[in-house]
Amino acid sequence: MDSTTEIVNQCAEYTNFIAKAFCEGGTAMYFIAAVAFLVVALILERTFTLQKLSVDKNAVSGSIFGMVLQGQIQQAVAFCDATPTPLTNTMKAGLVQVMNRRPDEEVQVAMDASVLRETPRLEGWTSFLAVFGNVSVLVGLLGTIIGLIKAFGGVAEADAATKAAHLSKGISEALNCTAFGLLVAIIAITAYGFFQIRIGRANNDMLESTMNLMNHVVSNRDKALKKS
Repeated sequence: MDSTTEIVNQCAEYTNFIAKAFCEGGTAMYFIAAVAFLVVALILERTFTLQKLSVDKNAVSGSIFGMVLQGQIQQAVAFCDATPTPLTNTMKAGLVQVMNRRPDEEVQVAMDASVLRETPRLEGWTSFLAVFGNVSVLVGLLGTIIGLIKAFGGVAEADAATKAAHLSKGISEALNCTAFGLLVAIIAITAYGFFQIRIGRANNDMLESTMNLMNHVVSNRDKALKKS
């Protein structure tokens, strides 16, 4: 019994479809599995991080605007410090300038600069999901080519009794690598699109809230500074 027949028999022992397909996929499957592990780890990290950095925009804005109207700028800053998220940090940057009696232009510049600082926190390593998706496809394609080379190379060199085994083993390796590579890529790219939408919404919330705060301060600067 040659090595190809032994591998086929070994993989046939698996009753689970995924385990059997992984076994038949050959060496390239281990690289695809490594990419899949990175994709899952990054998805979990981004999910928990974005959940921690998210806050109810309307509730936060309502609380801060109310404090500004009452001239409680220091309390508004303390409120932002109590919930340090990109949104509250951005609004805090403007409030500090208001508290220091800086002109409107400096208030706006401070909040714009804060948006630029906070955006990378939201993005994190999200862009690598797209990279891992492309890598997964390429590794799967490489495994496909290797499997086809084995299939036709084995048929050319094998005797009549083992030609079918060599051919089926190589084609199975090729197709399994293609399938698993595409599966990991679909998960990675779908997650990338989902996180991009969430990050875009968070950025829009920051920009909208800073504009509203700026308008609120301009309209009520006398009230905002009466106790400062």
